[in-house]
Amino acid sequence: MTIDDDAVLAARARDGDSPAFVELVGRHQDRVFRFVLRMIDSRDDAMDLTQETFMKAWQAMPRWRPEARFGTWLLQIARNGALDLLRRRGVVGFEPLQPDAPFEDRSPGPERQLRIRQRYALLDLALRQIAVEHREVLLLREVEGLSYAEIAVALDIAEGTVKSRIARARAALLEQHRRIGGENG
Repeated sequence: MTIDDDAVLAARARDGDSPAFVELVGRHQDRVFRFVLRMIDSRDDAMDLTQETFMKAWQAMPRWRPEARFGTWLLQIARNGALDLLRRRGVVGFEPLQPDAPFEDRSPGPERQLRIRQRYALLDLALRQIAVEHREVLLLREVEGLSYAEIAVALDIAEGTVKSRIARARAALLEQHRRIGGENG
């Protein structure tokens, strides 16, 4: 999947080509679902919200602009839906990091594996305790791999604000991690 392919498909979808939009859904549904799940901490709600994100995207396709990266635009729609749901709930939650995350050290040995799982649990706990605006920038940057510019578009904020928010989010996460008993660093 390339950004150029997405742009071509999105342009076709904007003109009413539903098979092009179906292709875009197939390309992006897992990413949108992962992001939403980590934001709202409910599989059922995340499935509903992912479906709602794509329905809203289809309805908004006539307003999609070619200069907007389709994947970032989708994450912006998903983020807005997740924040609305969190506001309605009055609760902030987070999906635990999976022990088989791509950055996990897979060295053998049960003791090493236990220490890794314990570190993930502490990190998960720390992530659940930081502010939503900090959590979302960390998820978009560190988990989804978006650039500062893409995050700025997704969150509708200035790129400088993204940089400062990420710095504050990392500091808050580190402080929270230390507070709950994590290592220094």
